[in-house]
Amino acid sequence: MVNIAILGSTGSIGINTLEVIRKFPGKFRVIALSGNSNSALLERQAREFRPLFVCVGQAAGVRRLKASSFGKKVKIFTERAGLEAMVAEKKIDKVVIAISGSAALFPLLKAIECKKEIALANKESLVMAGSAIMAMARKNKVKIIPVDSEQSAIWQCLEGEDTVNLRNIYLTASGGPFRETGINKLKAISVRRVLRHPKWRMGRKISVDSATMMNKGLELLEAMFLFGVSSEKIKILIHPEAIVHSMVEFIDGVILAQLSATDMRIPIQYALSYPARLANYDAGSRVDFCRLEGLHFQKPDFMKFPCLKLAYLAASELGTLPAVLSAANEVSVNEFLRGGLKFISIYTVIERVIARHRNIGNPDLEDILHADSWARQEAHNIINKLKYT
Repeated sequence: MVNIAILGSTGSIGINTLEVIRKFPGKFRVIALSGNSNSALLERQAREFRPLFVCVGQAAGVRRLKASSFGKKVKIFTERAGLEAMVAEKKIDKVVIAISGSAALFPLLKAIECKKEIALANKESLVMAGSAIMAMARKNKVKIIPVDSEQSAIWQCLEGEDTVNLRNIYLTASGGPFRETGINKLKAISVRRVLRHPKWRMGRKISVDSATMMNKGLELLEAMFLFGVSSEKIKILIHPEAIVHSMVEFIDGVILAQLSATDMRIPIQYALSYPARLANYDAGSRVDFCRLEGLHFQKPDFMKFPCLKLAYLAASELGTLPAVLSAANEVSVNEFLRGGLKFISIYTVIERVIARHRNIGNPDLEDILHADSWARQEAHNIINKLKYT
């Protein structure tokens, strides 16, 4: 029995993780849960799975949980310090990090420090501080298992292989909801349309990132750190069917690909059960090759999706630039979701923040955090100016 903590259990990945765990009650036990603003859902999850520990992001949620009959039987943590303290609990074997954005960085570092096995579904933490995170993981002999379908695919294709023999990684992308939309029509895109992804059901932030294709840019940086490769060896391909989740090409010309249905429960399940594979009896989660009309691939349109250019720039320069890219994107996306920024202006804000940043090579954690804070303030300043022009 593996004792699992799910950080971000009320989000899309967290909910899917609990769905997987329901199927295997004899394999996994939910021992800790955390949520931010959706305290009602967190309480329902806690009542069902009976964890020993719960971390609530907001004070109102703490009061709600303590007032319930179940709240008297669980140890309750709150805010960032509480989340890190919960992660350190000795009874936890594996931590699923499904928190969105940069908020995942410190609990991830704490999980590594405490030598927990990690199933990582957060891009931004690796984008911000990938070198430091992976160095710390190696030092503490901690295995970081990627949950994102693309990173999981690469990880599985590279299993047992020497990266010296690696020629290219092909990172696939569905193309999002605007793959066939003309550039001129993107000027008046609503939040509702952006969130309507053609292939995946995802959280709001990642859905916007998919629409701008910044999501693939963040995955480019994530893959560099996870697998120790340069950006020159990572090629992004648009693959509308979203069946091939990524591919790896070796120096002898052999290409290995990982294929599966567009169902996040598949990589989540493998991240939980690794190195074992557990049976999946859901017919909808299997590929029927005889019904496929074809598998198509094309190069991304950097004119339509200029956020990709910014990600490749950050990948080539590294230093504090990836942290700045991620922070400016996070602020811009949140402002778009609130209705305070146009869809096409997300790129504008990020580009201007990057242009004003003085990059620091080989940064330590303090440099990264300072760059993150600076980029957020700069993004807010630029957004405020755009509102009045």
